[in-house]
Formats: sequence, C-alpha cells, structure tokens
Amino acid sequence: MARTAPAAGETAWTDPACPVARALDLVGDRWSLLIVRDAMDGARAFTDFQQRTGIARNILTDRLRRLIERGVLERRTAPTGRRQNYVLTETGRDLFTVVVALRQWGERHAFAATETHSLLVDDSGLPLPELRATDVHGRPVGVDTTSVHRPH
Repeated sequence: MARTAPAAGETAWTDPACPVARALDLVGDRWSLLIVRDAMDGARAFTDFQQRTGIARNILTDRLRRLIERGVLERRTAPTGRRQNYVLTETGRDLFTVVVALRQWGERHAFAATETHSLLVDDSGLPLPELRATDVHGRPVGVDTTSVHRPH
C-alpha cells in the first residue's frame, strides 16, 4: 500500500523525498514497532499486545488504529466471533527484515557481553546469519561506498 500523503489528522511528511523519514513517519515510534514485532511472534488479540509490551490501553488502542490505517495490520473477527484479532498485512510482513536488522543491531550494541537476551532462530533452531547490505553483485556495501541521489 503506497502512501502519497499523511492520513487525516497527521502532520505533513518529515522529509517528503526521503524513504527513511517516510517509513519512520509511518511506523517509527517505539510502540508501533513493538506491536509489529509481537504480531510477527504470534500476538493477535488486544490483550496479547498489552501483556507482552506493558503498553497502556489508550496508547495501544491508538497505535493499533494507526497501524490499521497505514495498512500494516488488519482487523479480523476471531474464530469464536467474540473479539477482534490483529493480523499483519503483506505490508506489515514486509517489515520482517527491518525488525531483524533492529534486533541484530540491538544484540551487538544494546547488551553487555554478559547479558542474556532472546534469540531469533530459523526452522532448524539456528540463529539467523547477520544481515548485511550488498550491491547488485553481492559485494558488501556501507556508508563509505553508497550515496543518496535526491530528486531535483
């Protein structure tokens, strides 16, 4: 779902030509990404998100509404018909690599060597290899070997 303008009641884009700024405008606050993380880990019900994050009900309600408006989550009636579930859309599922990159950055820089932390593993039980940006030939790239081309 491509967004061309902020939704009603939102401020203008932070930097209209920058994909990083637009992405942060859409999902960059702490609670939104934690909700997305938990949805990727199987949370579906309002109470699931509240218990996992410790977020206040009013803030959770607001963030769920925004994530639905932005096409990251969709609301579905639970099989029991008694409550609503929140499920990642394809747009939301596309944030997986972003969440993995943040997780791996956090593993490297947010914990002391002696601290334990959760671990993301693949179907075989092995940790995911470290994500690294590469060029079209598969060679590693970084801040010294890339540049941003801005529209005129």
